[in-house]
Amino acid sequence: MPNPLSRRLRTTLFYALRTAFRLTPMPQGTRDRLRERFLDTKGHWVPEGPKGQAPTGELPRRPYVRSDERAIGYVPYEKGELPDPLPATLVAFYLPQFHTIPENDEWWGKGFTEWRNVTRALPQFEGHYQPKLPGDLGFYDLRNVEVMHEQARLAREYGISAFCFYFYWFGGKTLLETPLRNWLNDKTIDLQFCLCWANEKWTRTWDGRGDEILIDQKHSPEDDIAFIEHVAEYMRDPRYLRIDGKPVLLIYRPGSLPDAIATAGRWRRSCRENGVGEIHLAYVQSFERQPPASFGLDSAIQFPPNMSSAKPFGDGIHLVNPDYAGRIHDWRQLNRDFEESLSSSTGYRLFPGINTGWDNEPRRPGRGTTYACSAPFRYERWLRRSVEWATAQQDETPIFINAWNEWAEGALLEPEARSGYAHLSSTRLALSKQGPLPIRPIVVLHAWHLDVLEEILDQLHKCKVPWQLEVSTTPEKAQAAVDILRQCDLQHRLHVISNRGRDILPFLEITSLLVREREQLILKLHTKRSPHRSDGDEWRRELVSNLVSGFRAQKILDAFSQDPKMGLVAPEGHVQPMNYYWGANAPAVLQLASRLGLSLTGVSESEFVSGSMFWVRLQAIRPLLEIGLTRSDFEQEKSQVDGTMAHAIERLIAPCVASEGWKWTTAAHIMGQSMPGRMSSYRYAKRNGEQRS
Repeated sequence: MPNPLSRRLRTTLFYALRTAFRLTPMPQGTRDRLRERFLDTKGHWVPEGPKGQAPTGELPRRPYVRSDERAIGYVPYEKGELPDPLPATLVAFYLPQFHTIPENDEWWGKGFTEWRNVTRALPQFEGHYQPKLPGDLGFYDLRNVEVMHEQARLAREYGISAFCFYFYWFGGKTLLETPLRNWLNDKTIDLQFCLCWANEKWTRTWDGRGDEILIDQKHSPEDDIAFIEHVAEYMRDPRYLRIDGKPVLLIYRPGSLPDAIATAGRWRRSCRENGVGEIHLAYVQSFERQPPASFGLDSAIQFPPNMSSAKPFGDGIHLVNPDYAGRIHDWRQLNRDFEESLSSSTGYRLFPGINTGWDNEPRRPGRGTTYACSAPFRYERWLRRSVEWATAQQDETPIFINAWNEWAEGALLEPEARSGYAHLSSTRLALSKQGPLPIRPIVVLHAWHLDVLEEILDQLHKCKVPWQLEVSTTPEKAQAAVDILRQCDLQHRLHVISNRGRDILPFLEITSLLVREREQLILKLHTKRSPHRSDGDEWRRELVSNLVSGFRAQKILDAFSQDPKMGLVAPEGHVQPMNYYWGANAPAVLQLASRLGLSLTGVSESEFVSGSMFWVRLQAIRPLLEIGLTRSDFEQEKSQVDGTMAHAIERLIAPCVASEGWKWTTAAHIMGQSMPGRMSSYRYAKRNGEQRS
């Protein structure tokens, strides 16, 4: 392993050379060729990402219970409606690698499929979700045509119009074609499709680079004709995807062809002469970004994350594997870069590309590239904006999604074990026209101390607000809670949840459900007693009173309705400086903040809502709901007063809201009452967290 100094020098030299390369004027085609030549022969010069913090001999903070544990935010299969007609044509890239072939048996061992890569992956750092495992479709074999029937059904139900199959042709030899042949021959599979010729050599690095070649390309004029005659059978199928009435054929790396313009010409002539007619040729901007006309093609397709300029980050990441040599990028920057690229003038026909997430750790153990901070709600926003952009174009503009089933690259629409149908559900939502819903007053109330529950219900009743109660409690207390709730005249649901994560885990699980039900706003309360303090009851009453007493509840509801950017309202007097009241929480807070992509400096200098009671708009805390936390992330209940996952999340609610661009304030400010500046002390806690709860 290189020493730190040589690593720094190598990194500095690489970025200096890259900056000089970018500043040197040259045609885009020349730039693409030089970049690919460098990566093909000197790819090992690319520096590793930030190393993160290696474990110090202690066990990782989170116990790794099982890799298929359902996460908070898990979305089950649900039927739903789609607009008719769909506002855009969504095309998902599809990998046909999930079945055995003799060549893979020879190269990788008998019985090899992509599933072997998928299941061997391990988490390299805290919050690294590996292995990603399939959900309802299971570890399928694509030689079984019923699997493809089910995939097509799910795609249609959730708004995907077509699959774009990767097609593997090597000088007359095809690989992994069996699923495509089955699809072609089974006319009852009711979904459009098209082909993308993945015209790169296969290597042991899985990226078409390097000199450990498994099978190479053999380009020639004769091979051009043989290829187009072979795929013409697919293009004649009535289900084949068309753009402007023409069958569309994608090519992955046109720059690898000896003469792309000549190849495109041969293909067009052959199709005209053999009954296919005019065709639409497009290329994937995976390695080149030239105008398609320079290759003799009609259009280009964005292909995130390839061609992204997002810089690595990860110094705050806590490593599980101290020898991890991979790179971590920010998926949010990927999203921004590609949207900006789409909106800028290209001078040629460009189709949007969307990415659901990316992590190729299964293919490159310990050295993978991970795009952190992806989430279904962020994918939904990206897709929704792309749909709006596509519908505004004068020409037919399909949107390509990477991908349907790239399990070893972490780019997935298919249901997975941990998050379920989250990305498919987000796809459906992005296509739907949804007007603003009225804000309903919902209380999420964790009832552990049942002798306090009646008191809080009475306070809510006095507000004269038509509350909907979402009450959680533990199994042994459920019947007693039912008896109490029967006596109140408020609409309610009872959620029975194991005694773990205090009020925070039930809060996250219930709010995830409310998000699926398209609710917008909640008031979070709990039956706080703080039995280790003599003033615990006084603390609770002050928190609840500051949030709902008198006309406060209605005024706060009105404020959220009138200000669409209002994200959180806290009880005055209970907003505290983070670093003053770290207690035993600093390591857990900073670790979780790094997983959320929050600035660690910003977090330490921010404020938090002590006591964990507040009003919050659900969209403002979606990052916490979709970070992939599970019940196992929360410690077993041992009467801890500090330092748990629940305490860390309590401190990150307000920073999370602010990081997503939402405003937050206090209830006193909403009421027009002045408040003193930051107090030098807080009566319910001592500095260094000696009596925090």
